[in-house]
Amino acid sequence: MKVRANGIDIEVEDSGADGSQADRPVVLLIMGLGMQLIGWPDDFWQPLVAAGFRVVRHDNRDIGLSEGFDHAPRRNLMWQAFRARVGLAVSTPYTLQDMANDSLGVLDALGIRQAHVIGASMGGMIAQRVAASAPERVLSLTSIMSSSGARGLPGPHPQVAARLMRPLPARTEQALVDYSLGFIRLIESPAYPCEEPMLRQRLTQALRRAYRPSGLMRQMLAIGADADRPQVLAAIRCPTLVLHGEADRLVPIAAGRDTARRISGARFVSIAGMGHDLPPPVNTLLLGHIIPFLRESQERTS
Repeated sequence: MKVRANGIDIEVEDSGADGSQADRPVVLLIMGLGMQLIGWPDDFWQPLVAAGFRVVRHDNRDIGLSEGFDHAPRRNLMWQAFRARVGLAVSTPYTLQDMANDSLGVLDALGIRQAHVIGASMGGMIAQRVAASAPERVLSLTSIMSSSGARGLPGPHPQVAARLMRPLPARTEQALVDYSLGFIRLIESPAYPCEEPMLRQRLTQALRRAYRPSGLMRQMLAIGADADRPQVLAAIRCPTLVLHGEADRLVPIAAGRDTARRISGARFVSIAGMGHDLPPPVNTLLLGHIIPFLRESQERTS
């Protein structure tokens, strides 16, 4: 369903849309770069519902079925990436704080006063901004395979970085699925590789739902422009859990450790064999930490 949030149209899936979960604590899930709300696998969010939570997912702006920004002036990604690398300002049509305000707007549109906020990758960065800018709205923060954005942290493995800069293939479904599959194989959890038919099915589903490569590029610019978040993290006061894979080749584990170090009282957990994806065994491991953490945080506020 569409809601009006922060002045734009945002696509939302709400496990309590029928009103049956109105008395449950809410978990807001924020997905990462270029990923749609269906990027949260069923075996991640459905166990949260089974554990007694109301789960809200949404497409970030410029991705999926949410409002796009194709009208915005075009920017040269390579030039803006260079500016970010040398500490210069990055020109972007919107910021991660704008995207955090979108997430808060989703809660407003659904009449939700407070929520546990969980973000993955770029979604973790957005979730950090939500927790810092609206502390009265956030019961707890869980940041998964994300980063503080501090300068000097290690970047992607060179092979992954090179793949990120490669141009997209011809716009056919088969070529795009093959391209995405190749990238996933570079960043997936080495201890828990997904079977190819499952990956192809998920990639095809996402592609048919929405294909927004320009939105992905603008989201990358928003990440590059988010220069002050390392300092902003000190403002977070809610219970915080930081989870990171020890085998993450896209966002190395040092980024997760730095995130936890900058948030007072944050709990850091490393996951052996986990890369930068959410295969079923990894979801089981993550939820083994997340669900008790959410319940503990909920008890603190009761």
